[in-house]
Amino acid sequence: MLFYRARLGWECLGAARMSACWARGHVTYTQGQSPEPRIREYFYYIDHQGQLFLDDTKVKNFITCFKDKQFLSFFFSRLRGNESGRYQEHFPFLSLCGRERNFLRCEDRPLVFTHLLPGPSDALSFCWGGDKLVVPFRPESLYMHPSCGRLYHPCAERAGRVGLVRSALAFELSPSFEYPPGQGQTGQPTHFLWAGQRHTLTNELARHFPPEEEGETETEGS
Repeated sequence: MLFYRARLGWECLGAARMSACWARGHVTYTQGQSPEPRIREYFYYIDHQGQLFLDDTKVKNFITCFKDKQFLSFFFSRLRGNESGRYQEHFPFLSLCGRERNFLRCEDRPLVFTHLLPGPSDALSFCWGGDKLVVPFRPESLYMHPSCGRLYHPCAERAGRVGLVRSALAFELSPSFEYPPGQGQTGQPTHFLWAGQRHTLTNELARHFPPEEEGETETEGS
């Protein structure tokens, strides 16, 4: 399978991992476990920089994340909410590949926009997939969360409707925000200047953030 082939570079060091049982909170799993004949299950984690890891990777950084764009494109293009009845509480997203079930949990959101790709039609690239993983850039739909200060942009419904803009890209975009008079950059932005146009921010994504979610994010790795 494509997922298996794309993982070979990683799993040549993972024989011990495949046989080890991993416990996180109240969930226990083994990478590559087979709960049914000819079914394999794998478990992943994505951080706030959009880097994808096997969930049980102890040190999560740029060295240990997945980088193959073909694999990333295959994984994220099949991502959807986990309605499998398995691990839904701890791994709310699932990417299916034939007989493989690939469960995903995330630090913030399952899709993280990592780069802006300029062109005739500007696009946002997500999860380090380059031009293989893109959505149209909608500047009026950018949303700066008033509590945590993170920046968000719409994504596909199957991936939760809201994607996080990684901090480095958010910093690049920050000079284009306009704020109410007298508030400096401490208030909620009202407009975004892009391509010679002044876009009124819709804040349409605010409805996807329930009050109990304000400021709550999990931090892991570096």
